[in-house]
Amino acid sequence: MKKLAFRCAAALLLLAAQLATAATPNAMVEAVQMPAWVERGALTIPLAPGMELRNQDRLHTGANSKLLLKMGEGSLVRLGGNATLVLEQMAEGKDRVFDAAMKVLRGAFRFTTGVLQAHRRRNISITIDTVTAGIRGTDVWGKAAADKDIVCLIEGSIEVRRGQAQPFQMDQAMSFYVAPKGAPALPVAPVAPKQLRVWSAETQIAPGAGAAWRGGKWKVIAASADTRAEALKLNDALRAAGYAAEIRQLMRANKRVYEVRLTQLPSKVDAEALAASIRGRMGVTEPRVSM
Repeated sequence: MKKLAFRCAAALLLLAAQLATAATPNAMVEAVQMPAWVERGALTIPLAPGMELRNQDRLHTGANSKLLLKMGEGSLVRLGGNATLVLEQMAEGKDRVFDAAMKVLRGAFRFTTGVLQAHRRRNISITIDTVTAGIRGTDVWGKAAADKDIVCLIEGSIEVRRGQAQPFQMDQAMSFYVAPKGAPALPVAPVAPKQLRVWSAETQIAPGAGAAWRGGKWKVIAASADTRAEALKLNDALRAAGYAAEIRQLMRANKRVYEVRLTQLPSKVDAEALAASIRGRMGVTEPRVSM
């Protein structure tokens, strides 16, 4: 009887683990400092926390925007402003090896693996315009700039290849590689802590900067309208500009009201920062902050 109970419990645990794995998306938006959007086929959709991402999604950020993604095996991908990232392929393969190929067409990115995910098996390659990095490291920063491509190894190791050239290994922490456009690559060199702080700030979402995070409780009410048509006009303008607005219907004093909202802000400070950034733009006049 005890053996049967043990087997049943083991089977239930295995089933729960399998269901949890199956339910985990290959990539999800964890946080976004708007405007940011995804091109998916013929559609252009504003990015919002909790949005599941798919193969061939093309992600874009605006001039002062940032994006934080959580990959299926737990690693984090950060994207800086004026950036474009293509999620070419993501899948969990045989023996739970997470396979992914991403391409940074422009802008800065950072790939980070936490302590708990460091030993998770993965096969990830990130192409920074002309340079491809096979990720074996736990912390890598890179940028596809107009005049050069940069790869900075903060921790771990990566295999680097430029175009059709022979790949080489970078395994010295706090080192970087620069490939100028139309010129020979520079030798790998140590990166100064001051320079790394500057680069890191390009991809890091700062507290209070107005970013929406998964689970955030605060919101910005862009406007209240008496008719759905009025609300839709503003909602469409915000979404077309890369802001994940939504419409909420309410009853006030026995009257139907339509609110256009931006949600999932983690704090009042973030909500106020977002409200200030859209005030006087896209038809928004007096946005309000609310819990």
